[in-house]
Amino acid sequence: MSDQKTRYKATIDGQNYTIIGHESKIHMDLVVRLVNEQLNEIKALSPQIDSEQAAILACVNAISDQVKKQERLLDLEAENRELHQKTIKLVELENRIKRIEAIEKEAKDILERTGRSDVKIANHVEAQQILNEERKRTIQEKANQQVQEG
Repeated sequence: MSDQKTRYKATIDGQNYTIIGHESKIHMDLVVRLVNEQLNEIKALSPQIDSEQAAILACVNAISDQVKKQERLLDLEAENRELHQKTIKLVELENRIKRIEAIEKEAKDILERTGRSDVKIANHVEAQQILNEERKRTIQEKANQQVQEG
C-alpha cells in the first residue's frame, strides 16, 4: 500500500467510476473484477432485481464477510495470546527441568566424590538434600579451621 493517493478508473456493472485511494492498480483490478462477478451472480440468481438492489445485496454480503473475518481475526489473536502464554510456561518448565538436572548432577558428583556412588537419588528433593548436607559440612569444616587457626 502506497502513502500517496492515486486515482483509479473502474467500470462496475456498466457504470464508470473514479476511485481515489492508496491501493495498487493490481489490487483495485482484483476488487473491481470481484465486485462485477458478485453483481453478475446476484443478478443471475435473482433476475427480477435491478442494479441498485444487486449493489445493496453485494454490499450486505461484503459487510457480512468482513464481520466474519473480523471475528476470525479476534479468535486468532486470542489463540495467539494463549499460545504465547503457553510458550512462556513451557520455557519456564524447561528452565526448571534444567535446574533440577543440574542439581541432580551436582548431587551425583558429591556422592561419587564422597565414596557413596551406590546411593540412588529418587527425586530432586533428595538431590537438594544431598547438596544441603554437603554445604553444611563444608561450612562446618571452615568454621572448625577458623577455630583451630584462631
